[in-house]
Amino acid sequence: MPLHIDSTILQSRLFLGTATYPSPEILRQSIEAAQPGLLTVSLRRENAAGKGQKFWDIIKSFNIPVLPNTAGCYGVDEAVTTAEMAREVFESNWIKLEVLGDDYTLQPNPFALLDATEKLIAKGFKVFPYMTDDLVLAQRLAEAGCDILMPWGAPIGSGRGLNNPYALKILRERFPDKTLVVDAGIGAPSHAAAAMEMGYDAILLNTAVAKAGDPVQMARAFAQSIDAGRKAYRSGIIAPQETGTPSTPLIDKPFWHQEQ
Repeated sequence: MPLHIDSTILQSRLFLGTATYPSPEILRQSIEAAQPGLLTVSLRRENAAGKGQKFWDIIKSFNIPVLPNTAGCYGVDEAVTTAEMAREVFESNWIKLEVLGDDYTLQPNPFALLDATEKLIAKGFKVFPYMTDDLVLAQRLAEAGCDILMPWGAPIGSGRGLNNPYALKILRERFPDKTLVVDAGIGAPSHAAAAMEMGYDAILLNTAVAKAGDPVQMARAFAQSIDAGRKAYRSGIIAPQETGTPSTPLIDKPFWHQEQ
């Protein structure tokens, strides 16, 4: 199901990261299997042994929109400078903004994130902020001009899924007109489907595919789960209840149960 961001139509609600794949060929096959709507790329990728050019050739060959990110940045100035470099390289104002605050959890620094967001929006960027699921932070980022919010499900690369479903549901309820993307911590297709069933607009993931036993099959599985989750949300999922409800009407018995 397509997703509209500004005037760009993304053909899938799966946003796929491009780091830590076993090989360039596995990366290529995984992208082909997932058919993502967006590819995320870090300017900090290591260009060793001539592999960098092959990586860029693969990315360009798919003609899929690219979202550069400021992965690995811990300070406001560093993140803003990296974003400006990305704009020159990709000729795009889109930026996934990461400003980390903790080495252990890779949790975003909310104060630096907001500061960097305000500076980049003033410079004409469309900021995709990687954030925690904190409601007040979301409100401040929205007030700063963010049309897209990207709360984590769990720490980057942890594979823990949705640590705080309640907080994620509250964000969806409080920001019905914003594009919300679960970014980080997704480990299994069921995690992605659960977020989409809440009404999230897209899922951004990397490690769950790149480090899977079979990245290509996992990429395909995630694409299917995200599509299924979105369709379920749009179809209207029944509300859970405490008691059972018979699926067979009790007004009258079916003819095959009638006594002779």
